[in-house]
Amino acid sequence: MPSLPSSLLNPRLSFSLKPLLLFSRSSDGPRLFPIPSQLLSKKPRTFSSLASVQSSATANGSRSSSSGGSGGRSGALSPSPVAEVVQRIDVNPPKGTRDFPPEDMRLRTWLFNHFREVSRLFGFEEVDYPVLESEALFIRKAGEEIRDQLYCFEDRGNRRVALRPELTPSLARLVIQKGKSLSLPLKWFAIGQCWRYERMTRGRRREHYQWNMDILGVSEVTAEAELISSIVTFFKRIGITESDVGFKVSSRKVLQEVLRCYSVPENLFGKVCIIIDKLEKIPLDEIKRELNATGLSVEAIEELLQVLSIKSLTKLEEILGGAGEAIADLKQLFSLAEKFGYSEWIQFDASVVRGLAYYTGIVFEGFDREGKLRAICGGGRYDRLLSTFGGDDVPACGFGFGDAVIVELLKEKGLLPELNLEVDNIVCALDHDLQGVAADVATKLREKGQSVDLVLESKPLKWVFKRAARTNAQRLILVGNTEWQKGMVGVKILSSGEQYEIKLEELE
Repeated sequence: MPSLPSSLLNPRLSFSLKPLLLFSRSSDGPRLFPIPSQLLSKKPRTFSSLASVQSSATANGSRSSSSGGSGGRSGALSPSPVAEVVQRIDVNPPKGTRDFPPEDMRLRTWLFNHFREVSRLFGFEEVDYPVLESEALFIRKAGEEIRDQLYCFEDRGNRRVALRPELTPSLARLVIQKGKSLSLPLKWFAIGQCWRYERMTRGRRREHYQWNMDILGVSEVTAEAELISSIVTFFKRIGITESDVGFKVSSRKVLQEVLRCYSVPENLFGKVCIIIDKLEKIPLDEIKRELNATGLSVEAIEELLQVLSIKSLTKLEEILGGAGEAIADLKQLFSLAEKFGYSEWIQFDASVVRGLAYYTGIVFEGFDREGKLRAICGGGRYDRLLSTFGGDDVPACGFGFGDAVIVELLKEKGLLPELNLEVDNIVCALDHDLQGVAADVATKLREKGQSVDLVLESKPLKWVFKRAARTNAQRLILVGNTEWQKGMVGVKILSSGEQYEIKLEELE
């Protein structure tokens, strides 16, 4: 048996060889070339190790020849190679993420269409941003829990990047990039996927889609009133009423006025807001400890918690007086709510501060009145966000509305729509030779804007009728020999059972 040809032992091979059998054609039939055992290592070999294998194999061949042997080598590979076993992958999506099979995709499309239609009704333009952003965009706001929830990494260009956890910083980046080429006010909306590595609860995942509406260039409270009106409009469109959902409204200026009374430094304001946002999430004693750790006195903490428990704007005015900006802004908002027609949807709650550091004025949260779900949506004013990224500040406000919680609420209220697959036509050739004609029929109908499910194989009529039922087709169009010889096709209206023949050019 001949030894392995030296051309197969090239040390420049850039891959590790797997077990294989080589055959050579000859008049005596196939001849088996043995593979040196050194090449059958389960571990990849380096170039130098392959070279040493070549030297060893050559030396062995020389010794065999000089001893008068047949040229073969003892210990040559004899058993057949074992087929590689392919292990079944985990077919579930990563924890906290979702697949969207057709039935779920129909629901998502329905929801997004409502987001877009409401945005259109209010005169907003759609924008979008990269899902992958610079990490610096999300970590410049110190103290937020969002910093610890980032999906972030270093890319191959040694840049720190992150999957966006929210959309507002991307909005700010784009506005700074466009600069003075933008005409204010801006009314923009976006529907984008966001990522946060956080503890999962009902309605909270590690990825979700978020509907954002933002107004830039308007300093008046009318902007916040308009945004809340748009959310109320959305709720009404999908069957949610003021008895199902409400809005808690407050202003960060309330906190500022309380802290100012106790000479708390301005730079601690953001940290205090983030702690206060945890009021319903962690024990009160822990809230007090965290506030004390920022430097607040026990007296200031007690006063602050007392103010935060207020649910009446009138009572707040008694404590803070009516001259401050916070009271004036809130009074104007409640007055505008009357004009917009949603006063029954909103209520004052001083404990609402929102967990993001960039809010500066009025803040609001949509909540489930039964208290079974987390916040449905939230937003507020962020007049100083652009300067944190090196831009010139522009008065701005906006909200974020996730897709997961609202779906849970619709389930809870029995308001999920029934969204089945629907097509206008199902077209089927009754003879294989007429498949091209059926394709022509489908094309002509599609050109007229009708949806067509074309049967692509020869199938019995029983299967076609089942398919029509599953796709909720309005009519079945059959291309048969007898009808087609007359230039006609058969039509069956599936809802009524009516049947007729019609010329193809007359088919509408």
